[in-house]
Amino acid sequence: MRKSILPLALAAASIVPAIAAAQAPAPSPVTGNLSLVSDYRFRGLSQTMTRPAVQGGFDYAHASGIYLGNWNSNVSSTIYPNANLEMDFYGGYKRAFGDLGLDLGFIYYYYPGSKATLTNPQTGKTATDISIDNKELYVGGTWKWLSLKYYHSIDDFFAVPDTQNSWYLDGSATFDLGSGWGVLGHVGHQKVKSWSDATYTDYKLGVTKDISGFVFGAALVDTNAKDVAYTYSDARKTMNIGKSGIVLSVSRTF
Repeated sequence: MRKSILPLALAAASIVPAIAAAQAPAPSPVTGNLSLVSDYRFRGLSQTMTRPAVQGGFDYAHASGIYLGNWNSNVSSTIYPNANLEMDFYGGYKRAFGDLGLDLGFIYYYYPGSKATLTNPQTGKTATDISIDNKELYVGGTWKWLSLKYYHSIDDFFAVPDTQNSWYLDGSATFDLGSGWGVLGHVGHQKVKSWSDATYTDYKLGVTKDISGFVFGAALVDTNAKDVAYTYSDARKTMNIGKSGIVLSVSRTF
């Protein structure tokens, strides 16, 4: 799943003559994407200790509405011990009903080589030398420029013990301003089961500009994530990875 905190491309609408549209080749069922971001944010939390990331993946979309995809990004080994790569694999079904849209699917987050000892401070349970991953089912709906999506973990949330059935609710609004400009607003809420200090809300306000297929973006990101759950330290800094910040990006779909 493409998870950069920056808005995705909001392509300006264009008017294409009917004859030209009829002669245009059918769109490819496979598309790719590549991005460079100043900070990889997932649900408002920095995954790179506020350092840059290179991200990319591909998507396959069948005419029936079934889709599959893969998305990848570098991450910080401070947050994911012994790992510096995130690989996401997902699939689902999309269908439009006029202005309404439906999206059902599953996503698996994988961190190759990760190995950590994780404790749930609220329940006291510890898991030793485990691989970090996450599995979620999701259902989403769209109406014109509004979207709402619900994610539900079917295993321990990113391998933290006793956190199965954690969930995330994502509400977003996108506006096409024309001439390649777009804006996006977002509010999300992450509920972590059996660890109340890890529950938080995140916010985002962003702007994008499409220049010849390259989408440049800037977004203000903030959360109310608590220090006790989201403070990490490496050789260069100690920080709450949910602190507010500006994230810059450039991306391209091909």
